[in-house]
Amino acid sequence: MQADQTPRPTKLAPLPSLIFASRWLQLPLYIGLILAQAVYVFHFWVELVHLIEAAFGNQAALAKLVSSIGYSGQAPVTSLNETIIMLVVLALIDVVMISNLLIMVIVGGYETFVSRLRLEGHPDQPEWLNHVNASVLKVKLGTAIIGISSIHLLKTFINADNYSEKVLISQTVIHMAFLLSALAIAYTDRLMQPVGGSADH
Repeated sequence: MQADQTPRPTKLAPLPSLIFASRWLQLPLYIGLILAQAVYVFHFWVELVHLIEAAFGNQAALAKLVSSIGYSGQAPVTSLNETIIMLVVLALIDVVMISNLLIMVIVGGYETFVSRLRLEGHPDQPEWLNHVNASVLKVKLGTAIIGISSIHLLKTFINADNYSEKVLISQTVIHMAFLLSALAIAYTDRLMQPVGGSADH
């Protein structure tokens, strides 16, 4: 009968054990992000309900929408128009993208820095979680931030009449800085990848 080949965990000395256990101090941070996610879900539904109510002619809901998106036109807004709908929908998409960013940080960060989630074989296991590490997480976060910045920039351009030229230029420059930073992170990560060995003969 063969002996069990499963490697036994190494027993750590007290100080290394304490240092290694300190990773659990991050757990309250991830729980806090989960609570922040719940706030975003609540905000999403509040805005969506206001949009639906405004579509049926509710003036109070319309006023709240106009105030939340910072829209102001030359004539008083008495009903939904294409610009307001577009700005509200972009705001909702923005909430979804930030929520996706939170999920990546919570799930990927916990898996990378705290403890394994042991999702192997689970039908809902995210595909990207199979090969997640600190470098992959940085690239994915950079990409998500670019997407969020793009939504904000599009909202600003649609509502450009309410912004000064300085604000428009500043947001464009900031978006380009995010884009260049993400490209630099991805390029640096690629340079740090180990060079593949020669083909076997």
